[in-house]
Amino acid sequence: MNESGRNDGKSPLVEVDGVEKVFHRGAEEIHVLKDLHLQVPAGEFLALMGPSGSGKSTLLNLIGGLDRPTKGTVRVGGESVDTLSDRHLAAWRARHIGFVFQLYNLLPVLTAERNVELPLLLTHLSKAERNRHVQAALAVVGLTPRAKHFPRTLSGGEQQRVGIARGIVTDPTLLLCDEPTGDLDRKAGDEILDLLQALNREHGKTIIMVTHDPHASARASRTVYLNKGQLSAEPVK
Repeated sequence: MNESGRNDGKSPLVEVDGVEKVFHRGAEEIHVLKDLHLQVPAGEFLALMGPSGSGKSTLLNLIGGLDRPTKGTVRVGGESVDTLSDRHLAAWRARHIGFVFQLYNLLPVLTAERNVELPLLLTHLSKAERNRHVQAALAVVGLTPRAKHFPRTLSGGEQQRVGIARGIVTDPTLLLCDEPTGDLDRKAGDEILDLLQALNREHGKTIIMVTHDPHASARASRTVYLNKGQLSAEPVK
């Protein structure tokens, strides 16, 4: 285990072991990640920083089972994500992973509560059970009064809160956030970071957050830096 990937002795929830990711553009091979190792203990709030094109979102997608490594192993909760079939991978993501995106990815024709409900449609919960989960998630992010509003009537910060509620509504093992404050002003961004910290500290959520912003990464309990496909504990000068 290299220095950047070390943990504090807790049992790792996320283990990235010798991962490489190669994309092909015609005859050209693009090596995005190179022999990457990372461990994330349960309950950690990890910030992942690096310049554009450094592979941050690629790594997040591999951990979340949205893509597969060219080489190496990705384990979450002891499960080798990279070996699951597509059918089992979809079911695994629905149980264990919550996603929060920079541009919210809300459906404009659905109210806030119906957007939050979407991941639950992949479960066997009854309509009444789904509604209880939705209302609980909206309460956690402070949006109960806006439950029946459509995205176009919500501020950017409120839309991101809906996105976070959607990410946590299934009570996932791991919350993956890709530039969650990147489209917000500082005040709204700080409110989202307050919420993520509360989810980590008060609700015990394990969070991995990709960000370009040192102000955002300062809220995390640990920051690692990705540059040219490799991790380090310090930013590359």
